[in-house]
Amino acid sequence: MKLNIRRLVESDYETLVEWWEGWKWPALPKTFLPDTGFIVEKDKIGIVACYVYMTNSKAALLEWVISNPEYRESDRKDAITLLIQAVEHVLAQQGIKHIFTIGRNKHLINVHEKLGWEVDKKPSYEIIKNL
Repeated sequence: MKLNIRRLVESDYETLVEWWEGWKWPALPKTFLPDTGFIVEKDKIGIVACYVYMTNSKAALLEWVISNPEYRESDRKDAITLLIQAVEHVLAQQGIKHIFTIGRNKHLINVHEKLGWEVDKKPSYEIIKNL
C-alpha cells in the first residue's frame, strides 16, 4: 500500500502521546505544540509525525518528529523522508525560505543530511522554561 501524508488534527494528539510514552519520552503538553503538524500513514496506520512552528519571519521550525514505536515495516525510512520532503514543499509554497530543526537521533540526522540540510556537528541543548 501507498504512504499518505495529511495534516494533524486535534484527535491525533492522543496517538502521539502513546508514541512518546512508547519511546519512554515525556509527552508534550498540548499548550507546547503549534497548530501545524503532519503525519504519514499507510492503511490508516500512523508511522511518523511532526509539528511545524511558524514565525513572523521567512523561517519555520520543524520539531518533535516522532514515530510509531510499533511500526517496523521496511518503508519506515521512506515515511520519514516523505514527511520531511512534504514539510519542505508546503513551507516553500507558503514563501518560507529557511527551516530549522533540532535533533539528536543519528538516523534522523542522516535523513536530513541526505535531503541537503546542513548539520552542525557540535552538540547543542534544548533550553526551556515553563512559565
